[in-house]
Order: sequence, then structure tokens, then C-alpha cells
Amino acid sequence: MSKRGGFPGGMGGFGGMNINSLMKEAKKMQADMEKSQAELASKEFEATAGGGAVEVKVSGEKILKEIKIKPEVVDADDVEMLEDLILTAVNEALRKVDSAQAAQLGKYNIPGLM
Repeated sequence: MSKRGGFPGGMGGFGGMNINSLMKEAKKMQADMEKSQAELASKEFEATAGGGAVEVKVSGEKILKEIKIKPEVVDADDVEMLEDLILTAVNEALRKVDSAQAAQLGKYNIPGLM
């Protein structure tokens, strides 16, 4: 037992971990994560529905950037079908963003992050 109290082996003890080394590693991981997030934000993800009748494009920040609708799909008597196609395409594009985020940021394996 130490005469002065505290942890045996001094402050560098913590199971053999060096606090400075741990802090450097954490800062590096943070910088890597920020770089990965910036890369994802700059990407665009596309999805289609109805065999290409509706195309959408979203950013990695989940911002809808573009919707293209083929004229032959526009039918005043069947607006619901067009609405369904748009929803399907947008949701698929957003799923692609989520999947890319999970793949890119999942490598950091930090509990509670995702």
C-alpha cells in the first residue's frame, strides 16, 4: 500500500494506460470521425421507383436535392400512385444514406454513438 494514499503506481497506473496516449488517440479518432462525416455529407444518393418513373437524389445530410418524374407517370386520375412512387423513392434514398453512415461510422465502435 502506498504511504501517501491514492492509486498504486501513481496516476499513470489506470491499468497500464497512459492518459496522454489515450487523449491523443481520442483526438485522432474525433478528427477521423469528423472527416468521415464531412465525406458523407458531400455525397449524393439516388433511388428510383416504378421502374425509373420517379428518380430522387438526396445529400448525405438527408436533404432532398432533386426529384425527376417521367411525364407518362403523371395521371390526374391516379395521383395516389404518383405519391406512392415518390414516397418509395425518397425513403429508399434515405435508407441508402443511413446504410452508408452505419458502414462509415460503425468502424469506430463507440457505444451509444449510433
